[in-house]
Amino acid sequence: MWNRRELKQRGKGAFLRNYGITVLVTLILGFLTGELSGNGVSNSVRDVMTENDGDIMALASYLWLLVFGIGLLLMLIGLLVKIFIGNLIEIGAMRFYEENSTGKAPLGSILAGFRQGYYGKNVLTLFLRDLYLVLWTILLIIPGIVKSYEYSMIPYILAENPAISRQRAFEISREMMRGEKWEAFVLDLSFIGWNILSGITFGIVGLLYSRPYQKSTWAELYKVNREKVLGNGSVSAAELPGVDVDVIM
Repeated sequence: MWNRRELKQRGKGAFLRNYGITVLVTLILGFLTGELSGNGVSNSVRDVMTENDGDIMALASYLWLLVFGIGLLLMLIGLLVKIFIGNLIEIGAMRFYEENSTGKAPLGSILAGFRQGYYGKNVLTLFLRDLYLVLWTILLIIPGIVKSYEYSMIPYILAENPAISRQRAFEISREMMRGEKWEAFVLDLSFIGWNILSGITFGIVGLLYSRPYQKSTWAELYKVNREKVLGNGSVSAAELPGVDVDVIM
């Protein structure tokens, strides 16, 4: 059983060892996957007491529809960016964090999801992951949260072995997180103080410290889970060859 404090210490060490690049990778990941989001397009209509109240209300309705349409278009563009670019960056970022756990990983690792003919498969796998999570969350919030942890290892698995089948990636992630979901949830809760501080500082602490720290810690969790499934024989070494074996170039 892994120790939360030790995991966080290792994650922090990996993050601080390659501080600038890790912050940049986390920033790119957050921007392209929607983890970092602004307030978007907002609009407020004040009540104004004039003789032309009807015209003002008509204008307000028109402006509201315009803003709604623009917002909808931006949401669609954001969704497409996440599906076809952001999710691939997520795979590359996970490879970066894995490599960075043992040495200074290069920024180029973030492009791992786009390489050597695996683009379409990676897009489909993470699209299905996101779709399943949405459907589970629509049914009930709690099962959606549980499934988010169950599927959380998929990007790491694809980062390590892009040739693995979609079905097998889901299976391995499920096996890795068997009996680990609650502890992983508590691990996330342990960052709540940093998240509050990030909110107070308008996200600055999150960008420069807590988010890359948390992402690096999760890479350490993946390493522990990886050793678990390799050790119990549920996954072969050929399926998880390690990030030091360049299977994507």
